[in-house]
Amino acid sequence: MSVHETRTFKSGNSVALRLPKSLAIGPDERMVIEQTGDVLTVRRLKDPAEEKRKVAELIASLRALPKPPHVEKRQAPIPPVRRGL
Repeated sequence: MSVHETRTFKSGNSVALRLPKSLAIGPDERMVIEQTGDVLTVRRLKDPAEEKRKVAELIASLRALPKPPHVEKRQAPIPPVRRGL
């Protein structure tokens, strides 16, 4: 984990936070800010289309795996007898 120090500044009616270039966050990226007490957590907002693409790729890679030669069938479990329930 790296630590970066910066300052807030006034931007119109808001207070803005300048992010250092070393963080590699470009302009027009969607961000989420979560506050827990006096701790602010800033993270990128994930693109839903990108997440769907990743899930689709994962499903495709799972389907490409070889199927097992034999699948053992199990008997249905017999529930225990409980008196008074």
